[in-house]
Amino acid sequence: MTMRVYGSRISYFTGKLEAYLRYKGLPYRLVAHYRERSAILQNAGAVQLPTVQRADGRWMSDTTPMLQFLETEHPDPPVMPPDPVVRFIALLLEDYADEWLWRPAMHYRWSYAHDRELLSSTIVDELVTHVAMPRFVKRRLIQTRQRVGFVIRDGVRKDTRSHVEGSYFAALDNLSKMLEQRNFLFGDAPSVADFGFMGPMFRHFGQDPTPAELMRNRAPAVYAWVARVWNAHAPQAGPSFVGEVPDETGPMLREVCETHLEQHRANATAYHAGRRRFPLVVQNCRYKSLPTSRYRVACLERLREIFAALGDGEQKRVRDLLPFPQASILWSSNPPAASGYDEERRAPFNQAINVYDRGLPR
Repeated sequence: MTMRVYGSRISYFTGKLEAYLRYKGLPYRLVAHYRERSAILQNAGAVQLPTVQRADGRWMSDTTPMLQFLETEHPDPPVMPPDPVVRFIALLLEDYADEWLWRPAMHYRWSYAHDRELLSSTIVDELVTHVAMPRFVKRRLIQTRQRVGFVIRDGVRKDTRSHVEGSYFAALDNLSKMLEQRNFLFGDAPSVADFGFMGPMFRHFGQDPTPAELMRNRAPAVYAWVARVWNAHAPQAGPSFVGEVPDETGPMLREVCETHLEQHRANATAYHAGRRRFPLVVQNCRYKSLPTSRYRVACLERLREIFAALGDGEQKRVRDLLPFPQASILWSSNPPAASGYDEERRAPFNQAINVYDRGLPR
């Protein structure tokens, strides 16, 4: 049986996984997830996009551990840079693309009228054709659900909107710098960082009308890179990755620390305190209330584990690359919280949780 990917052609993480599968030459079939909702919930633990049913009958969820596991089965061509420091930075950028750029991606899709009209129509026609309800009613329900649940409740308000959009502009500008010398972020072929950025940059920023126009005009090199990753093929001689993190990565790493790692710290602190929501101040912008995420605590734990496994010299190289106070969350001896999630390290075959599943400690 060909791998079945339960997802959507407009889904953030489905696009990330599909780009990886195409590069590896792994056959798959994209299936609308509503057809197997009960099976997905039973076998994967949460109905989220994408979920994968393998040919061997096992189910996988969560794209980051999926890519890492598939690398063990299909190591050629590798997407993990061989240098441990470059690999750590690539994984950090993947986490930033997954968990920080999600907010501006959802904002552009559901805050702008033209975008939400188009995307709600696509969702109705692709994913909820089975719901017995007039099409215009389904569209309005989807628009309200998405805008309230994933934009307003995720901190996007009048006083934060410019900062949210600024995060997108910063990502475009920083990616453009990184792509001045290379076709991909860390070499002549895509790495795990490239696939991480394909989540927001492909199916959201690169396709939704408003952010796509901004990308074409502000960062045409990024627009071209999106197509290049989607069409990437393994180099005949194998990929050649950089042996050290290039200097032009510096502005991106500053942005990651000032935004994403600060959010990780505040979220983990709130989780440890049992708070369902928390305030966040980043780059002088105050988000009054963000939802606490147990899943993001687990993401931070994985980054800390990868850093702790580096040698002393390699850890020093990482610290030198991240001379910002927010970065200390990656190596501090007093972590603010433990998620208690997937402690047996079974991912991607574990029972998954949604990003905003709190599972707060009692």
